[in-house]
Amino acid sequence: MEYLLNITRQTRENFIKLIETSTVEELNEIPAGFNNNIIWNFGHIVASQQGLCYRLANVEPVIEKQYILPYTKGTKPEKFIDAEEINSLKEMMRNTINQLEEDLNGNKFMTYNSFKTAYGVEIKSSTEAVQFFVVHDALHYGIASAIKKVINTNK
Repeated sequence: MEYLLNITRQTRENFIKLIETSTVEELNEIPAGFNNNIIWNFGHIVASQQGLCYRLANVEPVIEKQYILPYTKGTKPEKFIDAEEINSLKEMMRNTINQLEEDLNGNKFMTYNSFKTAYGVEIKSSTEAVQFFVVHDALHYGIASAIKKVINTNK
């Protein structure tokens, strides 16, 4: 489990570097052919991890709903995300994994409501949720990287 969490930490640090080398305008831009932007993908990772690991285990998420609801599956960017919220998301990107590791080690997740992902994969436990979001985080980092490349090409 520690190995998977470390992979997630590295993916998230790579994503944070992408955020820090982009302007707030670039982070909010939705290029032609895409239905979301870099910052939505960034926030989506945080929100999804809270849902997969906490909500489906009947445990209260560790972040406020205002940072979950706009980024859940099926949503799209609805407003301009300013630097203050971006900085909050960056902090959550790191803190939520550290908190999750503590909660896993403290056996906080005793039950789990199984869930079938859009990938067609059924998740039946918090351990499986961690295994899945390693892939999920990498997917959304890849999408955000592609958006950044399109934005840079269109300049």
